[in-house]
Amino acid sequence: MNMQEYIEAAESALLHTYNRYQIVFDKGQDVYLYDMEGKKYLDFVAGIAVFALGYCNEEYNHALKTQIDKLIHTSNYYYNIPAVNAAGKLKEVSGMDRVFFTNSGAEAVEGAIKAARKYAYLKDGRTDHEIIAMNHSFHGRTMGALSVTGNPKYREAFEPMIGNIRFGDLNDIESVRRQVTDKTCGIIMETVQGEGGLLPAEEGFLREVKALCEERDILLILDEIQCGMGRTGYMYAWQRYGIKPDIMTTAKALGCGVPVGAFLMTEKVGQNSLAAGDHGTTYGGNPLACAAVEKVLDLFEKNHIIEHVREVGPYLEQRLEELKEKYHCIVERRGVGLMQGLVFDRSVSDIINRALEGGLVLINAGTNIIRFVPPLIISKENVDEMIAILDNSIGS
Repeated sequence: MNMQEYIEAAESALLHTYNRYQIVFDKGQDVYLYDMEGKKYLDFVAGIAVFALGYCNEEYNHALKTQIDKLIHTSNYYYNIPAVNAAGKLKEVSGMDRVFFTNSGAEAVEGAIKAARKYAYLKDGRTDHEIIAMNHSFHGRTMGALSVTGNPKYREAFEPMIGNIRFGDLNDIESVRRQVTDKTCGIIMETVQGEGGLLPAEEGFLREVKALCEERDILLILDEIQCGMGRTGYMYAWQRYGIKPDIMTTAKALGCGVPVGAFLMTEKVGQNSLAAGDHGTTYGGNPLACAAVEKVLDLFEKNHIIEHVREVGPYLEQRLEELKEKYHCIVERRGVGLMQGLVFDRSVSDIINRALEGGLVLINAGTNIIRFVPPLIISKENVDEMIAILDNSIGS
């Protein structure tokens, strides 16, 4: 079949929950994707911040092929070597103490919510505990994750959500204080909001939230699903300020394409929350997924990915600022490291479509923001190539 025939077959077979671009990608190499007709595209989406190491990394591919030939899946009723190794390395780079592997970021958020509520339940035996989340946040599409997602348009058709969720505003500590009651068991936020507009949590705000949590024995839950894994120039964005959460979620680039996530917690929470029988997963933490995690963490260290992001990230910021100065329709640049956004005074859909025609893959965050979350291995030359295509797409 040709590309159009595949698109038509997809539309007749797949549930229409995405308005897909009219393109079928066939293969990738480094920071480029190729469609079925052989056209080359510079990728500044990376599967929405997933493919941190780029496409067709030989060492990564070899590790997965080797594990496939050994053991793909057993069950969490047994130990497996890749899970033990991956958990140990994840603890080391995160500074957390306990790990639970999931299949996705949304599932990691679900587990974090359950852990916070169980922690509070063990303290007082009550079942009416509340969680404070942030307006404009995005934590996933499952019912629990959706309940703490601070955007009504994602929630309204699926009401009622899980109960006892309150919302404050990122970087407004008083809005958070107003939501705290004697029932509050957790405060959840993205360290850098992704879907909500590429907005980083400010250091002062994070410190005040952390102090509030310590004062009231409330658990701080930081969602690092998109902003984690080196994207901000730190393995996890909270490490920039040294403000450690009680529970943390991670996914996306954790497996660099293999579906895997995790929620992690301190020893204190681990010993006083979820116990045997409280939580589980069929596929989470299986040998194949954890072989991916183990190799990804090895390659981050071997290839000095964090250092590279710290070098290229400021250059991307500089080039985006230059573009902002050139066009009055660009009102703001936001973000940290290789997680950036350009805010426009109009819809960006036409610009993204023109860029795709020009061989550049971009994605939005809301209707008026272009999001830049490329593979973490991009070079300054790749940034220049992206800017040239985007410049032409805005000016067209």
